Amino acid sequence: MKIKSLIQVVCVSGTIIFGSCSSDDDTAPVVQIETPATYEFERGGESTVSFSGQTTRIAMAEAIVSKLLDNSSTEAVIDAMFDHQENADDFEDADLNASDKNVRSKTAASVDYFSANATDAAAIKADFDGWIKSQVDEVFPNWSITATAGTPGVLQEGGADGANRYVNAKGLEYNQAFAKSLIGALMTDQALNNYLGTAVLDEADNIANNDNEVVAEGKPYTTMEHKWDEAYGYLYGASVNPANPNATIGLDDNFLNKYIGRVEGDADFEGIAEEIYNAFKLGRAAIVAKNYTVRDQQATIIKEKISEIIAIRAVYYLQQGKTKLEAATIDYASAFHDLSEGFGFIYSLQFTRRSDSNTPYFTRTEVQSLIDDLMSGTNGLWDVTPETLETMSETIASKFDFTVAQAGS
Repeated sequence: MKIKSLIQVVCVSGTIIFGSCSSDDDTAPVVQIETPATYEFERGGESTVSFSGQTTRIAMAEAIVSKLLDNSSTEAVIDAMFDHQENADDFEDADLNASDKNVRSKTAASVDYFSANATDAAAIKADFDGWIKSQVDEVFPNWSITATAGTPGVLQEGGADGANRYVNAKGLEYNQAFAKSLIGALMTDQALNNYLGTAVLDEADNIANNDNEVVAEGKPYTTMEHKWDEAYGYLYGASVNPANPNATIGLDDNFLNKYIGRVEGDADFEGIAEEIYNAFKLGRAAIVAKNYTVRDQQATIIKEKISEIIAIRAVYYLQQGKTKLEAATIDYASAFHDLSEGFGFIYSLQFTRRSDSNTPYFTRTEVQSLIDDLMSGTNGLWDVTPETLETMSETIASKFDFTVAQAGS
């Protein structure tokens, strides 16, 4: 049954049920779409959920970030991992080597933000390339040298068993900048600005094919179902139980999944993980029900909440760094670690998505201005002041519905 959007009435609670909601108008068919218990969908007894490409890219990204802390490695080796070509021997995992996927090609590559903006897409990819090169050229040669202002090297967090942090001359951990920026440039950009956008979901004959359950060639799913699943995969593709991932949210990868879990663990934002998961389930159910109004409403929720998570963590790390710089005895290793993570989340703000437009909460120019504030001065993080970090935190929080105090704790 095809339900036209102009006559839809939606009742939301739990699985797809065709029937009627309470209404004085009994002349038009209506549909209830209840949120399924889990992210499981079938056609003819076969699962229609597929996001293996996202699982692969998450695994590749994990390996790349780990390699950035292997000072015996080379720029060529890490570049090859980032821009992997099918059957190249770039990873320890044979399945990753056999894959035709890579991370670099999907970095800053969404249809909504970059199909008509090749200049920024190239500049963003160049940023990631540059962090790899700088880690090898600047940090690796100074691996055993104690870092000081103006000199790259290693800093140990307080205590004999404290973690080592490998920083550049300005105190920045390139590996953290790379990893946290990838949360925006890959996971967030692909999920929000590519697969959940109508340009991708409704491309070509996707609506007609979904209405008539015309599946992709050789597959059990329609193209529209698959595109929604691919967005889901960038959050849950590494989950132990991807159909019901919230039991381990925050533990399944070191990217977007991890920080949904971190924000969920803050009492000020408790429930956000369930909101995101429920919106994904209901949106997918709406696609099955051919109800694109409900689908788009759920996409909007996901865009809002994921964007909020990026901003919350940016403020969190700025505030953690601020607190440590205000201490009577400053643990620079710990402070710079927080601020390096903050750097990456600030960078990721340019990939967020306003619910009422096709624009991010912060433009690339605005993001660069914030990064300049963070890294300004001759010695970057060695020079940044708590006052600057507070101002930056307020600037970010002001565009969202949370306070610095809520995000910073």
